[in-house]
Amino acid sequence: MSHKHLLNTESHWATSKGKAFLSDRVVMHGKDLHKELGDHEWLHLYVYSILGREPGENVLKLLNFYWVATSYPDASIWPNHVTALAGTVRSTASLALMAGLSVSEASIYGRRPEVRALDFFYRAGRWCDEGGELTKFVDKEKSAKRILYGYGRPMAKSDERIPYTLNKAKEFGLDKGRYIKMALDVYAHLNSKYGYSMNVAAVDAALAADMGLNCQEYQLFMTPCFIAGMIPCYQDTIERPEGSFFPVRCSSIVYNGPSTRDWSDNV
Repeated sequence: MSHKHLLNTESHWATSKGKAFLSDRVVMHGKDLHKELGDHEWLHLYVYSILGREPGENVLKLLNFYWVATSYPDASIWPNHVTALAGTVRSTASLALMAGLSVSEASIYGRRPEVRALDFFYRAGRWCDEGGELTKFVDKEKSAKRILYGYGRPMAKSDERIPYTLNKAKEFGLDKGRYIKMALDVYAHLNSKYGYSMNVAAVDAALAADMGLNCQEYQLFMTPCFIAGMIPCYQDTIERPEGSFFPVRCSSIVYNGPSTRDWSDNV
């Protein structure tokens, strides 16, 4: 590979995404931030910054519900737990929230399953476009020992968010798409054959596919979605005595290693 691309960007960055012309104007995706986008609500601007186009009012309303529906102020939930721990050791709010966000990109919940669920539906769609049956695609994925993200839920057998999300999709006229129908068909097959439940990751991803979001756009949008639930958890611990969030006494630690250790080799 030539190093020409490095020389081309050594002192000049050509972009169509945006630019701040200080003392003059700021441009985002070709629009003046203050003149043309100044009346946007923040979430509207956030989605516009990701897509580079206007999402449409009903799409924006449904995406807004994604964030609302996942704002659980429960310190026992994994990313919130980290934010609460940060509060109990007197970390700053920014560091606490960023720590919580960093662990929300996990393998069994949050960002990775969401993106993989979206990818699953796009691959299933291509399979069906080529004449394959949806149920055969699902069984093929399962026989290959791939995790079917959006189906099954750790620590619970149902998902309280699903009926509300489907109702919102219906309210906004976004419930008739190809992929949400596919998500429900996949659930019917997995439930009857394997007893699987469905969680909201499948519903959200399928609706996102019907909105036309690609995997990167979807991940960028969903990244901050737990924040509103993290904040009360941080406030709860920072308002209490330091170190008082789920302390563990020594006698509660289960240790199955050797009773004594020889540290001489490590000196």
